[in-house]
Amino acid sequence: MRSLLLWTCLCLAPVIAGASQPSNLPHGAEQRGEAAFSFLGFQIYKARLFTLGGQPLDWSQDFGLELTYQRRLSQSDLVEATLREMARVGNALPIRGQLEKCYQPVAPGDSYLAVSDGPDRLTFWRNGVAVCTLAQDDIKTRFMEIFLGEDSRSARFTRALLGQ
Repeated sequence: MRSLLLWTCLCLAPVIAGASQPSNLPHGAEQRGEAAFSFLGFQIYKARLFTLGGQPLDWSQDFGLELTYQRRLSQSDLVEATLREMARVGNALPIRGQLEKCYQPVAPGDSYLAVSDGPDRLTFWRNGVAVCTLAQDDIKTRFMEIFLGEDSRSARFTRALLGQ
């Protein structure tokens, strides 16, 4: 019986570990919602939103957004898509150079975690390693509205991410 229990724990360990929470989130942050984003029927990434205590999103508090990619994308794809979406929702900023320092090509399983530090700073972690910080007036809202704003590309995706 003891060996069966040990075997079960070992088999479940990867499943439990896969659902773990990133360690570089704001203190007290818990998962609020999750969603998968698809384009033309192809899943691009899975997203998880982490808010203080897992409570509804409060833009005045720090939070984290994690994207885990399901497809290969180049650095250029990531930069251009981010700039295009920011412009589409009315939040264009001159941050191409900063994004080029933040983003590297991704393969299935790679993740980026964006964590806010006040309204004017976002730190990006790639696969658990800090890669850059964007410092710009109101960058938290202007960047995160791509995913969490009323004009995001997919209202259903945003509602799921917000836990609604």
